[in-house]
Amino acid sequence: MSAIAAPALEIRRSGERSRWADVVPDLWSLTKPEVNFLIVIATFTGFYVASSHLHLFPAGRLVAVLSGTLLVASAAGALNQFLEYGHDARMRRTARRPVAAGRLRPVFVLWFGIALVTAGASALLSFVNALACGLALITVAIYLFIYTPLKRKSPLCTMAGAVAGAMPPLIGWAAACGSIASAEAWLLYSLLFFWQFPHFMAIAWMYREDYARAGYVVLPARPSQRFLSWFTVVPSIGLFLTTLAVVVENGSRMLPFFATVILGSGLLYYVRRQLVAGSKAAARRLLKATIFYLI
Repeated sequence: MSAIAAPALEIRRSGERSRWADVVPDLWSLTKPEVNFLIVIATFTGFYVASSHLHLFPAGRLVAVLSGTLLVASAAGALNQFLEYGHDARMRRTARRPVAAGRLRPVFVLWFGIALVTAGASALLSFVNALACGLALITVAIYLFIYTPLKRKSPLCTMAGAVAGAMPPLIGWAAACGSIASAEAWLLYSLLFFWQFPHFMAIAWMYREDYARAGYVVLPARPSQRFLSWFTVVPSIGLFLTTLAVVVENGSRMLPFFATVILGSGLLYYVRRQLVAGSKAAARRLLKATIFYLI
């Protein structure tokens, strides 16, 4: 029987097949739960804001869109590790991932990812609407077939990743309204789009040697000030201005306005420190600042 026909699950520990108690943590890590947490928050935000004008809050549809989006996002995480396990094995930060470390067979992870994306898309199509389902599938396609291979070719991969990564608010908005023809929906999209640049550039700088070892071109061989400005400073300013626009769109109350100014100024401060210092310590502080800003 071929490996494809029987995608058996193997854990290479002393030549014995593992019990499910050993397997479940690996299946959980395949889905990248720390990323999914942010995706669920972003999807919920889009849905909540879009449904604020409705007489009755559609709680059932919210559960359906969050569940479907979570399944599709989990599939993206698993399929990404299937596609990149050879490269992951050469990076310290990813070498212990289930496929890269040889604990799970790639063919099993492939089928696991296909099952997740099928279940998620089916849930969105059946219990939400075709637009939310289509946006979720477009997100997975961009992530797996544009962003993932582009990481080994050009630093422009960050742009493709940001396009896909900013989709969750639109999915939530589409689930609530059946449309994304709203300036507010695209403001939420822009906010998450701009946020990803300083966030990912901080990660790329912290692990640049690791990325280079695995053959990823997430930064130029010799990152210039001009490159870092375009991919860190400019998007951070765009994020600041977009957040202000969101506040103004929602009534421009004094407290949210000042909070936005303080948070935006703080983020720009850490961006500048990273640009000047160019150190891992500064990049780590910028990474923490981006997470604090989003939450």
